Amino acid sequence: MRVKEMHPLCCITLETAGIGDGSPEPALLRIGSAVNFTARGSDPNAGGSDVGTSTSVAGILYKWTNYGKGWRSRWFTLRDSGVLSYSKSRHPQSPPGSDVILIGSAARGVRKHGKTAGIVHLKISSFRESKSDDRRFYIFTATKTLHLRTSSKKERVAWIEALNSTRSLFSLKPQADNTPLLTRELSVSTERLKLRLLEEGVGEGVVNDCEQIVLSEFSGVQGQFQLLCEERSNLLDTLRQLEAANIEAEASGSNDGEYQLMKHEYRNLAQRKYSEWSTTESSDDVEKQELDEVSDEEEVHFFDANEYFSEHTSGSGSKDVDQMDGGLSLGYQTNDVCKADGMENVITPKYPKVERRKKLPDPVEKEKGVSLWSMIKDNIGKDLTRVCLPVYFNEPISSLQKCFEDLEYSHLLDQAYKHGKSGNSLMRILNVAAFAVSGYASSEGRHCKPFNPLLGETYEADYPEKGIRFFSEKVSHHPTLIACHCEGKGWRFWCDTNLKSKFWGRSIQVDPVGTLNLEFDDGEIFQWSKVTTSIYNLILGNIYCDHHGTMHIQGNRQYSCKLKFKEQSILDRNPHQVNGFVEDSMGKKVAQVFGKWDDSMYFVSGEGTDNAKDRSDASLLWKRNKPPPNLTRYNLTSFAITLNELTPGLKEKLPPTDSRLRPDQRHLENGEFDKANVEKLRLETRQRMSRKMQEHGWKPRWFERVGEGPFRYIGGYWEAREQGTWNGCPDVFGEITEDIMSMEPS
Repeated sequence: MRVKEMHPLCCITLETAGIGDGSPEPALLRIGSAVNFTARGSDPNAGGSDVGTSTSVAGILYKWTNYGKGWRSRWFTLRDSGVLSYSKSRHPQSPPGSDVILIGSAARGVRKHGKTAGIVHLKISSFRESKSDDRRFYIFTATKTLHLRTSSKKERVAWIEALNSTRSLFSLKPQADNTPLLTRELSVSTERLKLRLLEEGVGEGVVNDCEQIVLSEFSGVQGQFQLLCEERSNLLDTLRQLEAANIEAEASGSNDGEYQLMKHEYRNLAQRKYSEWSTTESSDDVEKQELDEVSDEEEVHFFDANEYFSEHTSGSGSKDVDQMDGGLSLGYQTNDVCKADGMENVITPKYPKVERRKKLPDPVEKEKGVSLWSMIKDNIGKDLTRVCLPVYFNEPISSLQKCFEDLEYSHLLDQAYKHGKSGNSLMRILNVAAFAVSGYASSEGRHCKPFNPLLGETYEADYPEKGIRFFSEKVSHHPTLIACHCEGKGWRFWCDTNLKSKFWGRSIQVDPVGTLNLEFDDGEIFQWSKVTTSIYNLILGNIYCDHHGTMHIQGNRQYSCKLKFKEQSILDRNPHQVNGFVEDSMGKKVAQVFGKWDDSMYFVSGEGTDNAKDRSDASLLWKRNKPPPNLTRYNLTSFAITLNELTPGLKEKLPPTDSRLRPDQRHLENGEFDKANVEKLRLETRQRMSRKMQEHGWKPRWFERVGEGPFRYIGGYWEAREQGTWNGCPDVFGEITEDIMSMEPS
């Protein structure tokens, strides 16, 4: 006689041995040819299996990893607690007293036990079948999508039924039914403390004071505890609402690709640093979209959507406060820059208008693609500046011009000069801090490498519309050093920088070496160094750039500033954040600075907090300019497009060392790719002779180093330009000649 019982995973019928059946072998049930059940926890001498024991469903599923490895087998275990875990090793040990239902023809060999590779909580996840492949299905979580495949159609049916059955075990019960409440009323007794103090002969007045101190401290702890209880309760309520919305959506068969929380629900999550999540996709477009995004073993992706839940304040000059994952992104109107303390009296000086080009020339040739991996596989771990790459990986500007690109928002220094002149030193350093961050904005989406300048190559930028004149020169080849000098209205900026870069196969890390110096006409000086830059996913996935580290802006007077560039993490839904503060000479925080290096920066006076409400009255310091309408694959900003332009009459005034006259760079800008590659190879052959040139006494023409200090501009360039005499300026882009070895400017 056989006794048949139904397990809570109702898709599978459990058969147990009848009374008196003493067979030690576990009974098996086969659904078609796909499902096997092993009743490991059953008692063969009992009248039936203990359906109250913990039961799991397990088997092998093929999980998509990346294009390099493709589909890989993983051992999946689904427990009736609603947790789906997977690991690389098969047949991990099951908890004692648990039944295991095997789906599919699992291998009998037991491998070495490995740690769990991933966990999915079904309570806040969803799943659906593929419509194009009867063996595939998907599981969606808040941060990733699992692409899974079975060996047969029947196995997929069994897994989907098991997932549905497990989900059905979770009902939306009131909190009191399934979650114990924390006791919110706490009490404390001071009787023992009073008796002990009295025994020691302490006066009654002192004892009463001690009692009041203890009660006061306890009152503060009790308040914090009650806040934690409220946060816990709100979180549980939100999780139940998430589950209800997901279940209702699946039951109604809605085709919406994403279900969003109401604004007040999301705000509760954002303030507590819990992220939002989305449910199932409506069609198999998920397969096309997300397989392309998988780039590593754990296939963690971002739902790359700029979703901001805004709160609008009434009145003129309204501000949009957008919160996500506890981070803050403020979208202010640009005229709010005048609302900062003391800024309404600052008037930007009027400069003459100069017409410059709005886009790059149309390419002459059709660009040819190049295999990046074939170029870099032999250069992993080497200095990137010494890796010879085809012109395809360059953008049509040099590192000398890239230095000037950091001065795109030089008006911030004009404002800083005005503030200091009017006695507002705090607003001066705040504008300097915004300027230091603004130089990174142009790096977003820029995946190409600037040209490495030749030894002695120079670049000038005379921008009367901005009120600045800039000049830079490559002053050393080993190590590579670029020195620059810029003069504005009431300020001077100079630096010499070196980039130490490393190739790690899938990423590049660039560590800037050198100090940036800013001096105002009244004698106030600020110095800082740049943070680390990393470029990821060079081989597979979407290439992106990130800046991370701490920037210290040191002043020689009253204020200094510290800025923290947050490193982007795998689960970060609000990247590119910068947070910092300004402190006085006594170490007291007087202002808080925050924002995003690719968008905008804001400040609030005082010490400030991370609370969104405290930041709602923040004032705008800097806002990134809009990108040009005609973007190319270089993603140059409107300002960068003008850097290599030869305006009418300019070529005749330039020295033979200027980057605008570099032939390979000019050919690349014009879209003459074959000519650019030929010229680049010729110039790099000349570049290899630079070390010998330095050993033979070569010295830079316009910069000089005093001792071990930085290279400083010695003057004379603009005067020589005015006279049109370039004595001592070599033809760095010309053909290689024998006299190059002894080249030394007079």
